[in-house]
Amino acid sequence: MIRTGMIRAGMAAAVRRARTAPRALVSGVCAPGGARDVVAGVTLASMNIPQVLGYAGIAAMPAVTGLYTVLLPLVAFALLGSSRHLVVAADSATAAIFSSGLAGMAAAGSPKYVALVGTVTWLVAGFLFVGRLFRLGFLADFFSRTVLVGFLAGVGVQVGIAMSRDMLGVAATAHNPVRQLLQVADGLPHAHPLTVGLSLLVVAVIMGGRRLVPHAPLAMVAVVGGILASRVLDLAGRGVAVIGPIAGGLPSLGLPDVSWNEMVALLPVATSCVFVIIAQSAATSRAFALRAHEEVDENADILGLCAANAAAALTGAFVVNGSPTQTAMAVRAGARSQRAQVAFALVTLVVVLVLTGPLRDLPRCVLASIVFTVAVGMIDWRAMWAIRRESPGEFGLAMVTAAAVVGIGVEQGIFLAIALSLFRHVRHSYRPHTMVLRQDPVTGALETEPVAPGRQTEPGLVVYRFGADLFYANCSRFTDDVHLLIDHAPAPVRCLIVDASAITDIDFSAAGALRDLLADLRRRGIVVLFGRVSSYLRADMQRHRILSAEDPNANFAALHPALAAGRAIVKAAGA
Repeated sequence: MIRTGMIRAGMAAAVRRARTAPRALVSGVCAPGGARDVVAGVTLASMNIPQVLGYAGIAAMPAVTGLYTVLLPLVAFALLGSSRHLVVAADSATAAIFSSGLAGMAAAGSPKYVALVGTVTWLVAGFLFVGRLFRLGFLADFFSRTVLVGFLAGVGVQVGIAMSRDMLGVAATAHNPVRQLLQVADGLPHAHPLTVGLSLLVVAVIMGGRRLVPHAPLAMVAVVGGILASRVLDLAGRGVAVIGPIAGGLPSLGLPDVSWNEMVALLPVATSCVFVIIAQSAATSRAFALRAHEEVDENADILGLCAANAAAALTGAFVVNGSPTQTAMAVRAGARSQRAQVAFALVTLVVVLVLTGPLRDLPRCVLASIVFTVAVGMIDWRAMWAIRRESPGEFGLAMVTAAAVVGIGVEQGIFLAIALSLFRHVRHSYRPHTMVLRQDPVTGALETEPVAPGRQTEPGLVVYRFGADLFYANCSRFTDDVHLLIDHAPAPVRCLIVDASAITDIDFSAAGALRDLLADLRRRGIVVLFGRVSSYLRADMQRHRILSAEDPNANFAALHPALAAGRAIVKAAGA
C-alpha cells in the first residue's frame, strides 16, 4: 500500500509538472529573460553540438547518436526537472563506463552493440524511476559547499587537460587525465604550429572578449569563424584536424532486440551509470544553484533524468547525464532557465535535418579551445581563497576532492568526496568541544572554559558541557572528562551537572557507559543532574533505563533550575 501510494504520488506530480511546464516554457520566451535564454541556447548549441559528437566517439556509437542525446532528452528534463541550469546530455563519464563494460560483449559500433547500449539506457531509466520513488535525492545533502567547489575545480582541470591534445594537435589516447597530460607533454615537440596558433587566437578572443563585451556570443562567433576559415583557407589540407562527415536525419523510434540473459548481464553496467548520474547530476545542479542563490528539488531532477534517459533510449541514443561542463557552458552563455536548453534542442533539430554538412569543416582545435575557456571558468578562485582563509581544514578537503576527480575520475572523486565529508563530520563528533561552565565575577553570567585538571564551577560543583551526541566512539571522552574533573578538583565534588544542550541522542554503547559512570559516581557520593534536557534526549534516557539509575527528578529542561538544585545539594552536604 505504501509503495503504491508512492508510485501514484510520483506519477501525479509528474503529470502536473508535464501539464504546466510547456505553457511556462512557451510563455517564458516572451518574458524579459526569454530572449536572453534563446540567445544562450543558440550559443550553447554552437559549442555543444560538436562536443556531443566527440562523446559519441567515447561511447563507440555512430556520431549522429550524439546529436540525438540533445534532442528529446533535453526537452524531457526541461519538462520534469527542477534545476534551472542543469544540461542533461551525453557525458564522458557515463559513456566511458558503458563502453568499457560492453567491450567484450559486441564489436564497437555494430548493430548488436547499439542494441546493448539501448538496453543499458532503458535499464538506467528504470533504475532512476525507482530512485525517484525512494527519494534518493537526499544524496545531494552530503555535498558540502566546500566539496562542490573542489568538485567543479577538479572537473575544470580534467576537461582542460583533455582539450589540450586537440589544441596542440598531438595524440593522447589515455583516458586518465594524468596519463593524458604525460602523453601531451611527450608530444609537445611534435605539436602542429597552425593548430596551436589557431587555438591561442580563439582563447585570446574569448577570454579577452568577456571583459570587453561580456554578453556577446563569442563562442558562436568562434565556431562560425572557424568553419569559414577552414573552408576558405583549406585548413584540413594544411594539417589541421576537422570534425569530418556526419550522418543526418531524424532518429527512428524503437526498442532494442536483446535476450533475457544479455539484459541480466547488463545490470551491473546500468547500476554503475545510475550511481554516477545521481551523484554527478546532484553535485552539478547543487553547485550552480548555490552560485545563483537558488534552490533545487533533487528528487524532481531524478525524475527528469529518468525521462531524459527514456527519451534517449526510445530515439536510439545512449545514456545521458547532468554534465558539469555543458552546464557551465550554459551559464557562461547567459542561460537563466531551461528555456535555453529547449532552444538548444530546437537548434539541434535544425542541424540534424539540414546542417550536418557545414559542421564537418569545423577545426577540432577551435572546439577544444572553446571548451578549455569554459573549463577555466569552472575553477572558482574566489571561493577557493575564501575557504582557505576561513577554514584551512575544509580547503584541504576541497583540494583532495579536486585532486581525486583529476587523478582517479569523476565518479570515484564524487564518492571519495562524500566519504571525506562524512569522515570530517564524524571526526568532529568523535572529538567534540567539551567545556566547564564558570560564573563570571563581573557579569554573573556563566562562561565556558576548556576542560582541564583543576577546573571547577564552584567549590563542590562542576557544570560540564559535552558538545555532541553520545555514541560508541565518543562516550569514552565523556567518561574520561568527568573523571578528570572530579579526581583533580580543588574541592571535593558533591554535585555534577551535565549541560546536555548539545546531546539529542544516545546510542546503546554510550548508554551502557553512562549507566556505569552514574553508578560509580553514586558510590562516591556524587549526585548527577542533567540540565537542558530535550524531549528527544529524555525519551532516549527512559528507553536506555538511564533515568532509573538516577532520580527522575534530576533531569531539567533548563540549566538554571538544575544549577539551583546543585547548589542546594552542595550546601546540604557542607552542612
